[in-house]
Amino acid sequence: MIDRATMEQAERLIARLRAARVTAGTAESLTGGLIAATLTAVPGASEVIDRGVVVYSWEAKQALLGVPRGLLEAEGAVSEAVARAMVEGLLARSEGRIELAVAVTGVAGPGSSEGKPAGRVHLAVGRRSTGTVTHRMRDYGEVGRAAVRLATVGDALALLDAALGGD
Repeated sequence: MIDRATMEQAERLIARLRAARVTAGTAESLTGGLIAATLTAVPGASEVIDRGVVVYSWEAKQALLGVPRGLLEAEGAVSEAVARAMVEGLLARSEGRIELAVAVTGVAGPGSSEGKPAGRVHLAVGRRSTGTVTHRMRDYGEVGRAAVRLATVGDALALLDAALGGD
């Protein structure tokens, strides 16, 4: 399911994480674990990938990441605020084991959800040591579930790579 270019992107990221001795984790909604699966398909990933959490429902986002119900009600699951809260929750609940966290939430389609168009995705990446959380919104369009999910994986890997910086 993951194309060769994305696997090569994951291989480069794992090599950079290993060289920098930085650990990472994922909090995934619309990708359902594809980011973690892509990263852990790389030999040696266990040295730098600590955990991946699939939080497809509101209840899972609340229970596993501490995303406040009020935030979900006010903003909807597909929002910048929720993506940021997912990252912050993953970092907070990792007991210091994760330096970088990426979170994704969105609408894969077909059709809209929560009044958000198909192909709308919110990605966030956070770095524990700096306390920074960066957000990106993407509108891939109604290109089909698989295409939205795969594009999201590539963008999530790119965000992790950028957050790693010059380490």
